Amino acid sequence: LEDQLGTFAAEPARARPGLLAGADALAGVNAVTALVTFALPERDPHPRLADATETLLDQMDAGADWAETYLRWEMRLLDELGFGLDLARCAVTGTREGLAYVSPRSGRAVSAQAAGDWAPRLLPLPAMLGGRGNGGIGDALAVTGHFLQSRLAEGHAGKPLPPARARLVARLAARE
Repeated sequence: LEDQLGTFAAEPARARPGLLAGADALAGVNAVTALVTFALPERDPHPRLADATETLLDQMDAGADWAETYLRWEMRLLDELGFGLDLARCAVTGTREGLAYVSPRSGRAVSAQAAGDWAPRLLPLPAMLGGRGNGGIGDALAVTGHFLQSRLAEGHAGKPLPPARARLVARLAARE
């Protein structure tokens, strides 16, 4: 029987040894693969997300600071799933100035002036996402995390997001 089985040899198209070089990169790869597995049906092509994933993995492999690229990757994932955030202008006034909040329902930016009494119910828009607020990667990932949980996870029978994402967010926030 053994002599009837075929053999094959496989070689990687591109090796990325840097992904194994540190705990942060491993946590990043784990989070990316867990979210892709959680979010996307098998064999469902998403070429723009695939390109963004390649870019992210290349930066992780090179040892570059890839935290902001990971944030943009999460935003691309939301966009590919139909839950993209619109942070370019205020949902109420249409202005591009003074953006300070994100509507937790629509995913659209809201200016500080237009927020009024609704401000306590809105998510803060960190500077990293184009807002005038403070906050770094942890705050920005809290915004994308809200939409991943409320849109994506709730659509999966209320399953929680993969724990690998929470571990990565904690690691990146601790670096700030």
